[in-house]
Amino acid sequence: MPDNAGMTPDLPIQEAIPALIDALRARGRAVLQAPPGAGKTTVVPLEMLQAGLTEGRILMLEPRRLAARAAAERMAQSLGEKPGETVGYRVRGEARVGPQTRIEVVTEGILTRMVQSDPELRGVGAVIFDEFHERSLNADLGLALCLEVAGALRDDLILLVMSATLDAAPMAQLMGDVPVITSEGRNYPVEICWRDRPRPKTRRFEDALADLVSEAVAETAGGVLVFLPGEGEIRRLETLLRARLPGDCQVRPLFGAMEFAAQRAAIAPISEGRKIVLATSIAETSLTIEDIRVVIDGGLARRARFDPGSGMSRLVTEAVTRAEATQRTGRAGRVAEGRCYRFWTRGEEGALQAFAPAEIEAADLAGLALELALWGAAPEDLPLLTPPNPGAYAEARALLEMLGALDATGRITPHGKALAALPLHPRLAHMLASAGPEAAALAALLAERDPLGRGAPVDLALRLSAVRDLRAFEARYVHVVNRGPLERIKTEARRLAAQAKGRGQGRRSDAECAALAYPDRIGLRRKGDAPRYVLSGGKGAVLPEGDPMAQTRLIVATDLDGDPREARIRQAIAISEAEIRGLFADRIAWQNVCLWDRRERRVIARKQERFGALVLDDRHWLDAPEERIARAMLDGVRDLGLAWSDPARRFVARVQLVRDGGADLPDMSEAALMAGLDEWLLPYLRDVRSAPEWKRFEMLDALRARLDWDQMQMLDRAAPAQFTTPLGRKIPIDYSGEYPEITLRLQEMFGQTTHPTVGRTPLRVTLLSPGHRPVQTTLDLPGFWSSSYADVRKDMRGRYPRHPWPEDPTEADPTLRAKPRNIP
Repeated sequence: MPDNAGMTPDLPIQEAIPALIDALRARGRAVLQAPPGAGKTTVVPLEMLQAGLTEGRILMLEPRRLAARAAAERMAQSLGEKPGETVGYRVRGEARVGPQTRIEVVTEGILTRMVQSDPELRGVGAVIFDEFHERSLNADLGLALCLEVAGALRDDLILLVMSATLDAAPMAQLMGDVPVITSEGRNYPVEICWRDRPRPKTRRFEDALADLVSEAVAETAGGVLVFLPGEGEIRRLETLLRARLPGDCQVRPLFGAMEFAAQRAAIAPISEGRKIVLATSIAETSLTIEDIRVVIDGGLARRARFDPGSGMSRLVTEAVTRAEATQRTGRAGRVAEGRCYRFWTRGEEGALQAFAPAEIEAADLAGLALELALWGAAPEDLPLLTPPNPGAYAEARALLEMLGALDATGRITPHGKALAALPLHPRLAHMLASAGPEAAALAALLAERDPLGRGAPVDLALRLSAVRDLRAFEARYVHVVNRGPLERIKTEARRLAAQAKGRGQGRRSDAECAALAYPDRIGLRRKGDAPRYVLSGGKGAVLPEGDPMAQTRLIVATDLDGDPREARIRQAIAISEAEIRGLFADRIAWQNVCLWDRRERRVIARKQERFGALVLDDRHWLDAPEERIARAMLDGVRDLGLAWSDPARRFVARVQLVRDGGADLPDMSEAALMAGLDEWLLPYLRDVRSAPEWKRFEMLDALRARLDWDQMQMLDRAAPAQFTTPLGRKIPIDYSGEYPEITLRLQEMFGQTTHPTVGRTPLRVTLLSPGHRPVQTTLDLPGFWSSSYADVRKDMRGRYPRHPWPEDPTEADPTLRAKPRNIP
């Protein structure tokens, strides 16, 4: 190693190096906290090497390819070397390492592959996890695996976690209560400027931000770094700024999907003029961008969120956290005093979250589940700083089982091991392993961002044609193509094709390959004008109105926005029914379906040939068993509600009255009846199939059947169903009110000298006129005869002269007859 290794005394991190080296010598593990710009990324590995802490290689993990290459180049430059000598790097698709390499900077996923292939990590003496505060899924998993390796196989393995804003105490505890070394840093003061008032909702984000950038450029000197959530916002702001900034300003975009040469141009110094860098969160940490004196923070970040209910990830744009805002602000004070313009008010800052969620809490966990299955562990078996979401993890394991990567017991299969060896999401790895090199172009395409961008048709075949023959594509279609991503996809396709050599059986069409990766996203168009689809996994999806594929019957949706209610299809490819049958013959089967159709309000019985949720063929089930029909009708009852008749209501009221008095009778409240439909109603639904038939159905027999003979006898004694009038006629008693009640003609109660009761409870008696209109309601019939009856008699004699109205009703005979005509 050259003598000048580690000689960087001007960087703030140097003050913490002695304590860090001592801690690593004593314990073999440590946590280093240092603010952005302290120099930890480029100084610490060299100092560890200079101190001779290990004879093995020092691996340093970086969250992004650009950061890994930039860190390796800076360290090599400080040694007067080129990458690949003492310091090298390894990222996806590119490696600069040699036999003399002692420090190797890698992206985080590469460490996982190294541990899985060689759990002893032979030749590696130390692993540094840089920028751990970003809490990527690969970093969390890599650290957990390294802690396992160090605890079981390599007690000499040195582990160092470095971070700018991480809460260090939980991390130190996870690693075994290790020392925490802190570097205060020496950032120059940064003046923070907030907006005076919130941005009007009617004004576009980029337009308002362009005004702020123009103001900041006019008020300040030095390079400007503008933080935006994604490439789309960067491109739109870039267009707006070209007409608003002075001529000496050079606008440089910076985002992850750019070509490496363009990324290097964004972070490199310029010889003249002023550099305006428009960057995503890629510029928050790790990277040193020359001559930045001004930061303009747009206040937004884009994150992936996984919905276990839909099995889909979606990108969401959210407000930055306070930790992210602090990171961004620090970028303005690295070389001199700076200024940070925040695109929000001081009052709005109080609502910001402290930290962004760890990726393991919100991301698609299919890759993690596959790695853990390969390692032979469950999440709870590993020292993870944050456990995965149980719902998302279960969804991930279900996907792996569907792809054949896990068996029915949850153990990894030989096919699963083959998938884990490929540098792809398990879906795409399954496609590549099953279809072979022919699927390489599609795998590379689906692993990258859409090269055609927004506004392009949905058809995935267009993108594949651009990848395979760009000239022919441009000659045929009028569409702006970003050549950079296409070249990157082609390069990756060649690499994947080499890895897939010898795999796959038979030729597969592009649609078949897509279906192998997304067997749960094969879509069948629903009936109707709108291009809506039901996916084989059971979710709904919709194509943009007017898209050329809007009339396609069967598709494979390869890119969805993740909306849990109805996902919007962003990329898809047409597939034939024959191709589906050829791929998934073992999953296609006839099913007898008997269910309640809410739209038609009736039970339908069908024989359906199904692939998942897709109905490929549909026929009437003419001999459906009555039991199945009745059970389907139960869902109809749940939809329609109970069909109450007056007799049924009266019976239930009697039961509830006696039950409330302490009797051992079943609960017949409406909630209890609905909850127990299977028990009491099912045997009585044999001839009921539709809403009209249910409306005519009499529930009384089914309700009475819930009581045995003894219970019915007790009910009849305690709350008789009928009252026998003086004429011997039986009329129903209504128990639904405060008092049990009967309603009958006044003349029918003549001769009744006592008030009727149920036990000791008086009946509420409603007396009707001959015209069946209420004339009196009473709880004291003798009292009515002796008082109010005289007034009622006087009024009723004139209205109903042919009916008897005796002066003393207690001495009269009950009757329902009128006097014959012409008889006084």
